[in-house]
Amino acid sequence: MRIRDVVIDVWSWLNYKPVMANPRKPGGPLAELASTWVPDEDLRRLSAYKLLAAYDQGQAGQLAAASTGDDTALGRRELGDASKLIETVLGYLLGTEQTIIVPGAEHADDEQPPAGAVEAAEAQERLRKWAEKELLELRMQQTERSAVRCGDAVYTLAWEPSKGRALLRSYDPGFYFPEWPEDGEMDAAEYPRRVHFAWDLPEDQAKGLKARVRRITYELGPIGAATKPGATKDGIPRREWIYGTGGDPVLIVGDKVNADTGTISRTYPWAPGKPSGITCYLTDAEWLLEDLKGSHTVYTLPEDKAAFRVRSDGEVLERLDLMVDFIPVVHITNSIPEPGEHWGRPALAPILQGLDELSATDTDAAAAAGTTGAPVVSVSGARIGVDRTTGQPKPLALAPGSVFQLADGGRMDVLNTAPQLAELRERTDHLIDRIAVNSRVTSAGLGTLDPTALPSGYALQLALGPLDSLVGSMRLARAHKYALLLRMATRLHQAGQVWPAGETPSARIMFGPHTPTDRAAILEEVVKAYEAGIMSLETGVRMLMDAGYPVEDAQEEIDRIQARAFAAAGLLADATGDNAVVREFLGLPEVDLEIGPVPLVPEQAPPGREPTVN
Repeated sequence: MRIRDVVIDVWSWLNYKPVMANPRKPGGPLAELASTWVPDEDLRRLSAYKLLAAYDQGQAGQLAAASTGDDTALGRRELGDASKLIETVLGYLLGTEQTIIVPGAEHADDEQPPAGAVEAAEAQERLRKWAEKELLELRMQQTERSAVRCGDAVYTLAWEPSKGRALLRSYDPGFYFPEWPEDGEMDAAEYPRRVHFAWDLPEDQAKGLKARVRRITYELGPIGAATKPGATKDGIPRREWIYGTGGDPVLIVGDKVNADTGTISRTYPWAPGKPSGITCYLTDAEWLLEDLKGSHTVYTLPEDKAAFRVRSDGEVLERLDLMVDFIPVVHITNSIPEPGEHWGRPALAPILQGLDELSATDTDAAAAAGTTGAPVVSVSGARIGVDRTTGQPKPLALAPGSVFQLADGGRMDVLNTAPQLAELRERTDHLIDRIAVNSRVTSAGLGTLDPTALPSGYALQLALGPLDSLVGSMRLARAHKYALLLRMATRLHQAGQVWPAGETPSARIMFGPHTPTDRAAILEEVVKAYEAGIMSLETGVRMLMDAGYPVEDAQEEIDRIQARAFAAAGLLADATGDNAVVREFLGLPEVDLEIGPVPLVPEQAPPGREPTVN
């Protein structure tokens, strides 16, 4: 191998796998795509996804046997270590809960809420109701598992008029093909102007369907005139331009033409007063594999061979104007990408060779356990019976209660493999500890650490330090992407005219704590700090909420505490002398302290005399 043949990229940690050197090699994991629409630059990525999926499903041995022809790999022992690591990292990443937060919403119930607090609370409630209907927590579990395993995951959003809300879906990252500028200027923070989702559709002889490839394309482009569903002379669905009586193209309601430049602009509900000339077009089509030549890739499929799909409402999906100025696709990376890279690193990347070593050790241990449980026995000087039919000595069978007659000087030896088995078990423990360290999940995070080995909670916190760093970097890589997802969901509802127009509020998803907290220690800390006057009640309640105490609303909890804080109210009365302030502190209604008129009661007069008024 020459130095120029060494490939260093985001998938270099898989270079030790022979299949990564030539993904199109016959017998490789992607040999079926050797002459189809998958570009060369994407084959390494798809090969990596398939290898990682095999490790997750316990089929790495099968894949190795199929790609290298080594049938001994079929006996490889895979006991779920890769899957367990993926599930463990996923659990720490997502934490105990996921909550949509709009900054400022927590002050909406104040007596004098700041500007924008009420609107923020309303936006937060709308997003939470949408998330509940779209099963956001379930979608996050589904999508983030793909991100942890493969390094990448993809969300898509689509407006559904019949349901009156944006639909959230998750795609396999192997279907995702972003199209970047040809000048090579690419950064993880940039967004592609064209995105494809493509996959093979197998032949269906029962329905008379040939093998096809389906491609869904989102593309940003200049706003055009209005179109409508139509068809060619052969009945093939296509979109047609709409023309007026004078023969000029008709514009969509609200669009305007610049008389000087001839460009069309549109004002979107989330950017009032800021006309835009950009919109997003959706195309969904199929191609027969037999029509694709060697020069055609997912980025250059021939338009004249396309069969455009028709939506349930009759819309032909050929450059359908989605009436938004963004691509409703969010790509999630498991890690912060390297400069100039777009793809993330999976959780298994630094420890995949360690998993191979662990699997090999488990395979050897299984073989050693077989000879330990059913040992090899050698006998010399035994009287062996003869088979009268064949005249050959009968084979000896060792079973409980067996008795062998040995001649003088005869002996019986047993092959003891228990020491080797013990060594293999120690090596297994060593490899598990090595995997825990290199993955940064730590032995404490994997649950293999003996709790009695830690002298204090502070020692446990130090042991979990690498895990805290890992989770922090993973959440940082996702923070902007989930804010973008919520912004897109809001704007799709604004475009559907079901949510009020205006500037899109900033929203984000807060993940719960990823490690168990010492609630008793936090409670003691809050009580001492509050009593010492170095912590406010608001901060203390917020800390208790973060520790997992069942407090739904911080302000309501503070009001309840103050309503029973009679000792503090007495101190407040002594300090201010203002009963109105004390009643407000206790949450009591205001009272009128002015002395009203007192009715005069007439004095009862003796009989025969007039009553007098005192």
